[in-house]
Amino acid sequence: MSTPAAGPLLLLDGASLWFRAFYGIPEKITAPDGRPVNALRGFTDMIAALTKQHSPSRLVVCLDLDWRPQFRVDLIPSYKAHRVAETVDVAALDGHAAAVEAEEVPDTLTPQVDMIMEMLEAAGIATAGAEGLEADDVIGTLATTETDSEVIVVSGDRDLLQLVRDTPTPPVRVFYVGRGLSKAELWGPAEVSAKYGVPEENAGPAYADMATLRGDASDGLPGVAGVGDKSAAQLITRYGTVEALRAAAADPDSDLAKGVRAKLLAADDYLKAAAPVVRVVRDADVELSGPDLLPRTPADPDRLNALAVAYNAESPVKRLLSAMAKR
Repeated sequence: MSTPAAGPLLLLDGASLWFRAFYGIPEKITAPDGRPVNALRGFTDMIAALTKQHSPSRLVVCLDLDWRPQFRVDLIPSYKAHRVAETVDVAALDGHAAAVEAEEVPDTLTPQVDMIMEMLEAAGIATAGAEGLEADDVIGTLATTETDSEVIVVSGDRDLLQLVRDTPTPPVRVFYVGRGLSKAELWGPAEVSAKYGVPEENAGPAYADMATLRGDASDGLPGVAGVGDKSAAQLITRYGTVEALRAAAADPDSDLAKGVRAKLLAADDYLKAAAPVVRVVRDADVELSGPDLLPRTPADPDRLNALAVAYNAESPVKRLLSAMAKR
């Protein structure tokens, strides 16, 4: 158990941030050996800026150990299917090449993730993952089980708005960076309620259920045909949960409008399957690489300095160390 501290616990959606760094900084920025380091430099600067802005006492970079968990695919086969890149497994047991799934990741980003992991370890910044699950599930578990510090989730994924809460304490906020770090917004229940029309007292879970009804093309979730943001929010506000709404649709004596009932009944199989797909896991078996307390000095200064030189990241690392020391 972590020592209670005044600063918040920062939970970073690792892949969400380093993808944004990769696309936000030109690939022409390279290490002395010619390897691109744009994502590494950008990600390091993001951690420095977030540390300077939020003064966290604890920080965890959360990882996708499985970006497309099997239980979600079993429930909704289209889940993230459009992001799949087929690769060939030449070591298949039957002696034939076999197609396996992999996420489409730029060739020049993959090596930089390894570099980022090296830098985080040398700096003493914790990472966390859960076997067979996404970073969202790691974040969901750490945010839900936190009892000491305010939690700030940093991500460009609106799905994580389902985690916002005021009570029970401590509060959970989402620092949404979908439009870039300079335009990031801090979301709590009040902001989610105001934007999406869901009840403030249950804004997080209500957002997840609203998103289930509406669907999400970026995740391969079709939603209920003819139900958009506004109507989805109204239905969840009125009935509380997807499960209660399904029950009302199946009850001929409920006061659901005929057209809405028809839409919901036509999508009942989808709704039954999609709710656990959209909702993040909150009780995952999370493994941390080390203590989540953010140190004021790096765990291995000599190695961090050597990596900074090798990866042409001396300036970003200097900014990170300055932010760590001054918080």
